[in-house]
Amino acid sequence: MIKKILKGLGIFLLIAIIALAAAPFLFKDKIKALVLKSINENVDANVAFDDVSLSLFKSFPRANVTIDKLSIINKAPFEGDTLFYSGELNLKMSVKELFKSEGEAMELESFSSKDGIVNIIFNKDGIGNFDIAMKDDKEEKPSDSKPFAMNIQSYSIENLKFTFLDESSKIKMVVDKINHTGTGNFAASKLDLDTETNALMSLDMDKTNYMKDVSLTLDAILGIDLENSKYEFKDNEALINQLPLKFAGFIQLVEAGQQYDLTFNTPTSSFKNFLGLVPSAYKGDLDKIQTTGDFKVSGFAKGLYSETTIPKFNLEIASNNASFKFPDLPKKVENIIIDTKIKNETGLMNDTYVNIDNLSFKIDKDVFNAKANIRNVSENPLVDAALKGTINLANLSKAYPIKLDTPLSGILKADVTTKFDMQSVEKEQYQNIQNAGLVSITGFKYTDENGKGMNISEAIVQFNPSTLNLQKFAAQTGKSDINVNGVLENFYGYLFNDQNLKGNFNMSSNQLAVNDFMTTEEPTKEGQKPSEALKIPAFLDVTLNAKANTVFYDNLTLKDVSGKLIVKDERVTLENVKTNIFGGMIGLNGNVSTKTKVPTFAMNLDLKTVNISETFTQLDMMKSIAPIANVINGKLNSTIKLSGNLDAKEMTPDLKTLTGDLAGQLLSTTVNASNSTLLSALDSQINFIDLKKLNLNDLKTSLSFENGKVKVKPFDIKYEDVTVNIGGTHGFDQSMNYNLKFDVPAKYLGKEANNLIAKLSPADASKIKNIPVNAVLGGNFSKPTISTDMKQATTALVNQLVEQQKQKLVNQGTSALGNLLNQTKNPKDTSKTTTPSTKEEVKTKTEEVVKDKVKEGLNNLFGNKKKKE
Repeated sequence: MIKKILKGLGIFLLIAIIALAAAPFLFKDKIKALVLKSINENVDANVAFDDVSLSLFKSFPRANVTIDKLSIINKAPFEGDTLFYSGELNLKMSVKELFKSEGEAMELESFSSKDGIVNIIFNKDGIGNFDIAMKDDKEEKPSDSKPFAMNIQSYSIENLKFTFLDESSKIKMVVDKINHTGTGNFAASKLDLDTETNALMSLDMDKTNYMKDVSLTLDAILGIDLENSKYEFKDNEALINQLPLKFAGFIQLVEAGQQYDLTFNTPTSSFKNFLGLVPSAYKGDLDKIQTTGDFKVSGFAKGLYSETTIPKFNLEIASNNASFKFPDLPKKVENIIIDTKIKNETGLMNDTYVNIDNLSFKIDKDVFNAKANIRNVSENPLVDAALKGTINLANLSKAYPIKLDTPLSGILKADVTTKFDMQSVEKEQYQNIQNAGLVSITGFKYTDENGKGMNISEAIVQFNPSTLNLQKFAAQTGKSDINVNGVLENFYGYLFNDQNLKGNFNMSSNQLAVNDFMTTEEPTKEGQKPSEALKIPAFLDVTLNAKANTVFYDNLTLKDVSGKLIVKDERVTLENVKTNIFGGMIGLNGNVSTKTKVPTFAMNLDLKTVNISETFTQLDMMKSIAPIANVINGKLNSTIKLSGNLDAKEMTPDLKTLTGDLAGQLLSTTVNASNSTLLSALDSQINFIDLKKLNLNDLKTSLSFENGKVKVKPFDIKYEDVTVNIGGTHGFDQSMNYNLKFDVPAKYLGKEANNLIAKLSPADASKIKNIPVNAVLGGNFSKPTISTDMKQATTALVNQLVEQQKQKLVNQGTSALGNLLNQTKNPKDTSKTTTPSTKEEVKTKTEEVVKDKVKEGLNNLFGNKKKKE
């Protein structure tokens, strides 16, 4: 019997397990349809999800509906912005809910979300992106069914990132890594919600970061009255980093806005409360720090938050004669006084004011004091502040565990007062701004993690009503020394109102190594470019007049460098830049702009008596323009105009886009043909010119470049009595196509030609014309191909000689015939002379005589027939 019972129980369990496993397949379509219906009836946005699945095992004995990768994307005016995303959203309900008929709502008992994102955005018009509820003018019918009903008893959120952005006020708050749980019966109209929360919060206002990954922890019981929309803080404790705070009171949603009645305070008054605000990475073990004095935070918020009012509030932060000392450090920070109040006593936003009545401390013998007052915050903020004191920077790391690879040193002194209103800053009405005082630093030394050091021997800044006057800045870094002075304008406009930062500076240096000021990046793989494009800051409007005795840039040494550098409108303009280099001088005017997506540049160069070989081997761009120039020894005068695009990340010229021209004159030049594969190959095929003796003095040439090609305008050079005309093109890829036209005297065309000429009389030899010889250069500069028409030139010479002799002999034959016809008959000759009487007879007789004479002359010329004895 027992066996039968066990067997029956086993069969039942097997059937139950099979049923639980099969149920998701039976109900999946139904659940998916309910999810789609719930979304489509309530949300006016683009909603997508990967899949909806049902499991009876995941949350047994509850049914678990999982929605994978659910996203809600806004429509206009926030087109494409993500409002909500969840990597995994789980809805839990009783299994019996699956068997409800169509039209009956399924009750959800709990939900959870993992890896979520929530973005709340207010645009400049004050419109929020969260208003995505369906808008229907028709009154909802009582019979309308809802796919899901809320009977929530608990929920959990794991790893949520919440972002709040107000574009008009430029406030951005990010609460990241949110883990939150809550339990309570949401089916009841009144409930106590027990919550636990931890997260990291960052806050930016305009350009200033006020919080960065501040740790937040909150354990709170919230009394919720759903009927009256009232939320009460009952038993709660929060930690901001390690600063404890207690809350009491309530927030209630009313028709006009939100009603606040809250109080908060630190439960203890130890100065360790203040150190609790410091991120844990910088404060060490809080329990081991020795402190005296107190630190208190208290306040309230009471009143209506509406379109016209804010709650009255008061936040007080106070500390009196406190001190702290880290156990492992020699110095103590003492005489700490903090007296700060942020208040609003009327409920009107503009009546909010900030009073920092005293903020002071002492390290060793150095005392530092600050105070400030800010009023009229929403209409035209009025700022009145003062700063006075001395800080030995070396003592900072001796009193506080600042994590630096190398300690700071130097003495900072400040005695500054400032008073201004924001409207005067915006309108640049500097007469309404009251600045006075000096800030100086001496003996400052700092070494970064890469070993680069900066030593500022002295820097002095004077505060004036309209400007900051950099009276002196003397520093050394690496091999470089710099001295700078000048005026910085519109500092407050840049700091508070997003205006351009204007300035005019002078810089001098005995020795400047550009590499000392370059950012050291981690090495990249071969051929890999920097990850981000370089941009010239749009807010800079600065002029720098610079002089340097020596500048080291890459592998170049520049002497007596001077010029003006203007940074404005995302463009750097160079004016009258001059330097001595390559044994001569280079002048430069031009600009580089990063305003467009693809950076551009335009430059005018003036080269005077520079060494040709050095110029065209040490400057990569010049090497591409004229790769053959490295074999020429001598000097060059040249003007070069070029423009084109730059690589956005490496800021090097894109040769394919380069356009411009070069005009140059060579001075005192010689050619070293052995250094060039091309010239060596040409020298082996053209034996009537010795390239080593080629004279290029005062040669003038011009080039133009476009679409990756350099075009050489044809020019002539002389070698003894040979003239050469050169023209053609080459590419920046080193390919070439050049034509060389030689005008060659016949005597250079080899032994055969000279043998022929030797048989001519001096008078005939002088009549021989120069012979053209053509050479075509192809391939590239390292593997050239050369073709010439030397054979055709020699043949042309022979034909010229033959034609010349033929004409001469024709003339001789004609003369002989005339003599023959007109001569007096020898009296002793008794033969009968027949004189041609007709035109045909004269022609025939002439041809016979000329033929004999030409034949005889040619035989004599070429030596093919010996004279008979």
